[in-house]
Parts: sequence; structure tokens; C-alpha cells
Amino acid sequence: MGRIDIHERIRDSHRLRAAQGRLRQRRTVTRRDGVRLEVDGQWLTGFCGNDYLGLASQFEVGAALQDAAAREGTGAGASHLVCGHHALHAQLEREVADWLGVPGALLFGSGFAANLAVQQALLEDGDVCVQDRLNHASLIDATRLAGARLRRYPHLDAEGAMRQLRGTGEGAAMLATDGVFSMDGDVAPLRSLALVARTSEALFYVDDAHGAGVVGPQGRGSVADAGLGVADVPLQLVTLGKALGGYGAVVAGDADLIEHLAGTARPYIYTTALPPALAAASLAALKLARRDDWRRERLRELVAQFREGASRFGLELMSSNTPIQPIVCGSEASALAMSAAIERAGFLVTAIRPPTVPEGGSRLRVTLSALHTPQQVQALLAAIADARDRVDHGREALA
Repeated sequence: MGRIDIHERIRDSHRLRAAQGRLRQRRTVTRRDGVRLEVDGQWLTGFCGNDYLGLASQFEVGAALQDAAAREGTGAGASHLVCGHHALHAQLEREVADWLGVPGALLFGSGFAANLAVQQALLEDGDVCVQDRLNHASLIDATRLAGARLRRYPHLDAEGAMRQLRGTGEGAAMLATDGVFSMDGDVAPLRSLALVARTSEALFYVDDAHGAGVVGPQGRGSVADAGLGVADVPLQLVTLGKALGGYGAVVAGDADLIEHLAGTARPYIYTTALPPALAAASLAALKLARRDDWRRERLRELVAQFREGASRFGLELMSSNTPIQPIVCGSEASALAMSAAIERAGFLVTAIRPPTVPEGGSRLRVTLSALHTPQQVQALLAAIADARDRVDHGREALA
């Protein structure tokens, strides 16, 4: 028998995804002005990004980026352990550690790389990582790439996590969860999970990509909001590309664990360091995020407005009080049709389909920013309700 032809495999995969309504296409943004985006020659109001605090286009952040690039150039030039570790990297790590109230922090090029680094450096064959079933793909992939056993518990079920940790042998154990879940917008029961981790002798790791900057005192995230510290959560991840509006990620927590990651984690050692100018931008954004409580207050007001308005329109919401407000559509076809109708009304809200979400859970993932206005939120709600009615009555051609 001959080998499997990879091109034929790709064609089969494409045909299947097309039949399921799961083909994905990139949309090119020509220009951006706050929450407004020009896509394919049309200006749209975006409600699908992660710039929760509106810092990506903030003047002071952009100025910090430009000033640092003018002084330091466009790249770090090497990995951190060779000669790429810049003073701006070190300053950003110290600032994040101070913000979160933990001993140490380590900067990575992306949240995906950071999650892989944590598990690859701390887990071995025979160890186990127990995870929430709806954790981000990077956490799940990291366990597989680390060679550890992956066990998953029902969403938000601390007792389920305890059951999965029982009888896992004498190897090391890690309990890992999102803080705020990226597709549902709900928050993990961190206090209960911390107790489970402690009684099961498992290291507790929280990926707080969508919580940091948004929830908790000074936006310190879901761990601080739950009243937990480094003794309860030895490691947590803070992304720089969501509420802080930049790029990269920071793992923060126990000093010994951070030192071990810096010396052994392959995704840290064997890659070029983040450009110093991006670190400078994140430093400026972090200072604003810590100081500007009005941004979080604006978000809370918009979330309350959206949920109240959605209820009046009879839209099906999920249990979320964060800026992530999914509208459940059910089928891929319905989600695509509603997204297209909303775009014709002037709004960009992406349809999220399996495998990103469970089967039958296709949705419009609405996300709110401190830059949105109440008028924009109200207009979006009316557009979603109209799109829902059109699809329900069969007047909208399904994609």
C-alpha cells in the first residue's frame, strides 16, 4: 500500500468542513479607529475583539511604542538567555509582579507559548493535568505536548475535578483552569478549585487571559477577585493582548517556579524575545489599567445594559457578567446567517462554531469595550433581534 496523500487528506477535510458550515475565512482590516473598523471597504462597529479597556489605540500606549522603537529598534535580536533580555522586559515583569502581588513574573511571546512552557517545564511522563472541559485549546494542547496524562472534568464542577484527581498515582499533578472562559464569559469557581488542589496535592494554575485587567481590585484578575494569593495559586497567566491591548503574555507567581521556567522551559529558551518596544507599550497600558477604574466601571455599565436589553428582546444569553456576552444560535447555519445580517446593519460580530465551541453551541460572541457607547450597544441589540427574527422566519439565506 502507498502512503496517504496529504493533499487528498486536505481536500477531504475541506469538503467536510464546507458541508458542516465550518470553513473559516480571514477578514482583512484596512483601518481601525477605536471600536470602528474598515473591512472590505465598509466601516463597521466591532463587537468581537478583546480590547476590553480600549487601550490598544490609547495615545499614551502608542507613544510609548513609538518612542521605544525609535531608541531600541524593532526587535530584541536574540532569545532572553543569549542577549535579548532588555531592561524594558525586566521592568514589565517587575510591574506585573507588583500589580498581582506575587514574587516573580516571566515574559513570553504569546499566551499559547506560555501555557506550553508551564506544563512542559513542570510535568513529565506519568504526571497528570486535570482541566475544565471548556479550557482554552492552548491548555489542552500543552498537556498533550508535555507528555502528561490529560483528564477533564465537567465545566465549573469542582467536585468533578476532585474525582479526576483521585487515583492518579504517585506522579505530580496539576489542576489547570481558565479564570474567565473565553467563549462563555463565565468565571471559574477558583476558591473551591484551590481547596481541591490543596487537598489533592496538585499545583493550581490559572490562565487568566480574559480576567486580568477586567475583574478584581485594580483589574488584578479573577484570582485576586476570589481573594486568593500565591499560596493558593502558585502560577497564573496574564495576557498582554486582551485587556492591555498589546501582544505577549506573562506567567506570574512563586519565585522558585518562575526561576525554573526561565531556565528550563523550551518555549522560553528557544525563541527570540518579545520586541522591547512592545514591552514598553504594555508597561504604559498596565499603568493605565491599574489607575483607570473608570474603564472597568464603564464596562460594568455596558454589560448591565446589554443583558437587560437582550432580555427585553428575548435573546438567549449565557451566565456571564464579564464583557464576553455570547448569543446562542444553535446551528452553524443560523450563526453564520445572523452574523451576515448584523454586518449589513453595520456591526462586526463573528460567528463562533465547532470545534471552538461544543456541537450545537454555535453562537455570536459579543464582546464589549470601554470605548463602546450606550447608543452603539442599543443599536447592536436591535440589529441582533432583527437578524434573529429574519432567520427564524426563513427570510435570510443560510450561509
